[in-house]
Amino acid sequence: MAEDTVRDPVRIVVAEDEAVIRLDLVEQLGELGYDVVGECGDGATAVELCRTLAPDVALLDVNMPILDGLAAASAITPGGATAVIMLTAYGQRDLVDRAVAAGAMAYLTKPWSEQDLVPAIETARARFAEMRALSSQVDELSDTIRKRKLIDRAKAQLIQAYGISEPEAFRLLQKKAMDGRTSMAAVAAELLGD
Repeated sequence: MAEDTVRDPVRIVVAEDEAVIRLDLVEQLGELGYDVVGECGDGATAVELCRTLAPDVALLDVNMPILDGLAAASAITPGGATAVIMLTAYGQRDLVDRAVAAGAMAYLTKPWSEQDLVPAIETARARFAEMRALSSQVDELSDTIRKRKLIDRAKAQLIQAYGISEPEAFRLLQKKAMDGRTSMAAVAAELLGD
């Protein structure tokens, strides 16, 4: 018998400068089972809400006072905690391209229906999760390459200092790492003074 899994509701910040539209959107999201944890009418406040609340998704209107939605998206997305969806009455290709460049994962044009919200939110969340996973893989690969280069430099130093072969230098590093219960990269860094 399969157990039902209980998921926490998706946490959302809504930034829309037109109060009536914002209230309607917040209500729609609540009816759809989403948890609106913050709402505001300008981009600067949206950035601050995203920094302090770390929502899963931020719905940002493009045209807002103080800081527009594109600038707010550019400020929010580097933190890596929030998927951004742009809201606008305009669907020009240039604006869509700028929204994507700012880090938006989805784009909704006004007026939207409730049936548009769920696919946009879930698509943005899925794309955001994929981007985070890829970023993590890139970080891991970069670290692996850095360690490999460090070990290669240490082997070269051992080869030059002791006139030994590369396999012998490798075994020396490996033995020192095993004896010290540490990684070869740590032994290499110590040897090189890094």
